[in-house]
Amino acid sequence: MLTEAFVLFSAPVTWLEIVAFLLALACVALSVYEIHWGWPLAFVSSLLYAWLFGASKLYGEGALQLFFAATALWGWWQWLFGRRAGDAPADHLHVARLDARSRWLALAAWLAAWLAVAALLLRYSDSDVAFADGFATGGSVLGQVLLGRKFIENWLVWVVVNLFSIGLFAYKALWLTALLYVVFAALAVAGWRRWRRQLPQSPAALPRHA
Repeated sequence: MLTEAFVLFSAPVTWLEIVAFLLALACVALSVYEIHWGWPLAFVSSLLYAWLFGASKLYGEGALQLFFAATALWGWWQWLFGRRAGDAPADHLHVARLDARSRWLALAAWLAAWLAVAALLLRYSDSDVAFADGFATGGSVLGQVLLGRKFIENWLVWVVVNLFSIGLFAYKALWLTALLYVVFAALAVAGWRRWRRQLPQSPAALPRHA
């Protein structure tokens, strides 16, 4: 899987990166349309990317992919059987917004995760992009949790993370993955726009949850 399939911008692209690329692209596209089959694809692609990032010394991103694999199973269960407080037993998990307090808590959690991951990488690894890796890792954890609970803010987090990650993966010469994150950023914008249409039009009627 780590053998070269072709060369892109003077850097080798492995079969591992190609397969992970295709599965990741499919799982995000399915998430935009709220199709739960994206989660098992996310599970497999995350394990493949954990392998790829570990081989590229992106340890924070590699560990993040293992987290993604675990939360993919959780997210699948949430989309199939999860409900919000006050929902009827027959209701399915619906798109909602975070309340103002929860948004601030989410940003604080991102900052804390960023600094914690960067500190761990600086101390226990030979990473040369500890703070950049930590920023993307912390934001990705937050985005994944919000996506699993169908909070629309997940797409805003993913826009920031994906745009930032394009530069990070380009620096590591993972050109196919950098291209994937360009597509991810576009899909995140599409996801935000589509999920926003799932909410009531009246601002006073928008469902808000912590």
